[in-house]
Amino acid sequence: MRVLLQRVSRAEVRILPTDLAAESRTAGRIEAGYLLLVGFTHADTDAELRWMANKIVSLRLFADTDGKLNHDLAESAGALLVVSQFTLYADVSKGKRPSFVDAARPETAIPLYNQFVMLLREHHHTVHTGEFGANMHVELINDGPVTIWLEREPTVSGTR
Repeated sequence: MRVLLQRVSRAEVRILPTDLAAESRTAGRIEAGYLLLVGFTHADTDAELRWMANKIVSLRLFADTDGKLNHDLAESAGALLVVSQFTLYADVSKGKRPSFVDAARPETAIPLYNQFVMLLREHHHTVHTGEFGANMHVELINDGPVTIWLEREPTVSGTR
């Protein structure tokens, strides 16, 4: 499982219409908080989802009165915007076109994404999302900038 976390002062995801005459619609919008671009691989399990959700909500990435990163999401009244992003598993080591063989296929990734969002909602009251598989525009103002790459390799035979 891979997550690109960006601390934002504002973020929004809009779903682009399939009908060119239609308008885009806003799926999720937050003020201060984290924009999470989330990708899954074939072997991800509940263990990776739980670890990642716990890690994200407990990270101290907001400044205290001394300017030190000592406050977590809840202490800062921040929100979460979660966007599926299979391209986090792009392999560009060969050729000029990325390979996505390590990215989980939709039949695997959709339940993982939904479970991950549910776990985040159990920990935190304000969680907005994009729409899995939709063509989206994501707009953000990165605060800091603070951008962190989080990765959790799938458990192999119950060990880490």
